[in-house]
Amino acid sequence: MLLDQLCDYNASLLQTGMFKDYCPNGLQVEGRSEVQRIATGVTASRQVLDEAIEWGADAILVHHGYFWRNEDSTIVGVRKNRIARLLLSDISLLAYHLPLDAHAELGNNAQLGKLLGLVEQGRFGEQDLACIGSLERPLSLGQFSLQIEHELERMPQVIGERDKKISKVAWCSGGAQGYFEAAIQQGVDAYITGEISEQCYHLSNETGVAFIAAGHHATERFGIQALGEHLATRFGLKHRFFDQDNPV
Repeated sequence: MLLDQLCDYNASLLQTGMFKDYCPNGLQVEGRSEVQRIATGVTASRQVLDEAIEWGADAILVHHGYFWRNEDSTIVGVRKNRIARLLLSDISLLAYHLPLDAHAELGNNAQLGKLLGLVEQGRFGEQDLACIGSLERPLSLGQFSLQIEHELERMPQVIGERDKKISKVAWCSGGAQGYFEAAIQQGVDAYITGEISEQCYHLSNETGVAFIAAGHHATERFGIQALGEHLATRFGLKHRFFDQDNPV
């Protein structure tokens, strides 16, 4: 398919124009006009770029791209090396941040909930990014933590009593610890996100709501893969996901 068609389809599918974001969503670096092979990754790091280029990708789709708000806009150092690699290889970079978090089916939060056996019942927070729902069957916090570790292949940081029963859960992938108070107001037993801040420990202890920091990277691996598979199936493209392990 044509690159322009891919960009237009993704913009419509993910409703990118509806979001106030910290970075441009969509095409960030333009490459060749025809696309047959798409690579996906969480972040457009040098390793992900190199592996995708070696595989023969025509376009690379990521969740974390470039040109973030309040970031130095000069193209020097690491940024220069990454962009030069793309330009020299004539490969496009497309990035989808909040629109990919929020999508009802392919989004990071929808995919994370599905993976962890959570039945979504509603949304809350800015631009309805965060989800609220329940486990298919209640588990103790200890049991639920082990399930998360198994599915995400990463030990989560957990604040709360391990024998506490968990049924109602709120979650938001990535660095969404700022939604913890809003989640508490929803009457949940636990809140899952990627990262933890110092004050989250005290809020958890004083409210009895468990806080689970399951990893920024670990919680955001699934939306971009789902998008890649969707595009491959719909348009007959070849797709491969490239994952660079990140402990954060």
